[in-house]
Amino acid sequence: MDAIFERASVRQYSDQPVTDHEVDRLLRAAMAAPSAGNQQPWEFYVTRNPALAERLAACSPYAVAAKHAPCVIVACVREEGLRFASCAPLDMGACIENLLLEAVDAGLGAVWMALYPDDERVSRCAEVLKCDGVSPFALIAVGHPAEAPVPRGGSRYDAARVHWMDA
Repeated sequence: MDAIFERASVRQYSDQPVTDHEVDRLLRAAMAAPSAGNQQPWEFYVTRNPALAERLAACSPYAVAAKHAPCVIVACVREEGLRFASCAPLDMGACIENLLLEAVDAGLGAVWMALYPDDERVSRCAEVLKCDGVSPFALIAVGHPAEAPVPRGGSRYDAARVHWMDA
């Protein structure tokens, strides 16, 4: 799967809008992720409103990319009905990674900006969203890259971190 090695954190976007079809494609990929006990803890808030994107960007000092992104997706965790609540952060990681890989496949650029586990950032985002019953987990800025992303996935392999236990 080339998308794994082509993925890069993209923080600069062109003015080209992200279409409903593109957003739908990203969210379908996100929701195809595995989850503990098939609990699927995710809920998503999507905006293409620049004023709201700016308010979301202010939730974390590391979320500047959201300020100028044509689309911001807020991945949230449901607070009720989870069979394995302690596994929800793991489920969310798989879900967001699926979204990021689908963005590559769709010719989009994206970057994951964590809110969780910082309670203050999570609270700020919840206030902006005026959400109830969910806890913001991460912001994902999405758009068409302003320039060609430089993937680093293949260069991260480190054989010294692999420990063969066959013998």
